[in-house]
Amino acid sequence: MVYAIVKAGGRQEKVAVGDVVVVDRLAAQAGSTVELPALLLVDGEKVTTDAAALAKVKVTAEVVRDEKGPKIDILKYKNKTGYRKRQGHRQQLTRLKVTGIK
Repeated sequence: MVYAIVKAGGRQEKVAVGDVVVVDRLAAQAGSTVELPALLLVDGEKVTTDAAALAKVKVTAEVVRDEKGPKIDILKYKNKTGYRKRQGHRQQLTRLKVTGIK
């Protein structure tokens, strides 16, 4: 089984060919191909962590679509002062499908 640990959207993700991962928003259109930098590669029983060897590894992924994460409600309240503040947030995300590890 071949899989890689890649850096995507500020986080590290374990990916194999055919996996679908959700990362922070990338500046790419749906249907386009992006290349993710590999931090570790496991090829059967061989583990590659050498930076020079990993520079040759290409992990390609196809952008499936852009989406939004779940709604997060932020409420601030101070007792006896009448202070209330309400804010919401939805993270911008990109869904990727891994197409190849070479």
